[in-house]
Amino acid sequence: MIKTIRSDEKSSEVLPNIFSELLDEYDIKGLFYANGPGSFMAIKIAYIFLKSISILKNIPLFATDAFYFNKNQPIKAIGKLYFVKISSEIKTQKLERAPEASFMLPDMLEYKEFSTAASPLYAIGAVG
Repeated sequence: MIKTIRSDEKSSEVLPNIFSELLDEYDIKGLFYANGPGSFMAIKIAYIFLKSISILKNIPLFATDAFYFNKNQPIKAIGKLYFVKISSEIKTQKLERAPEASFMLPDMLEYKEFSTAASPLYAIGAVG
């Protein structure tokens, strides 16, 4: 069963509360997250938070790019620029019309799609 937690609060404010409950309720064996592209500030906050829990609780941290969660659709960057993934390369591309991408948690995570190299994707080209 997948538990859904929704909040309109800022991630920096709600993450500690959510994880306090989750750590009390479950024996967490691994942390999995999307390390980009997307809102760079949100990704950095998530990484710092999850990396801290990983170290403090000795729980491995794994990451994959956000395209794993939206069936490889373009991800809005700024203006008409979108992040796209072609083969294994992520870059920005100007699109007049991009398909609407919705992000979903799959019923089952494919562990081979995740890596312990979990830092945010700093190597993505500048958006401008």
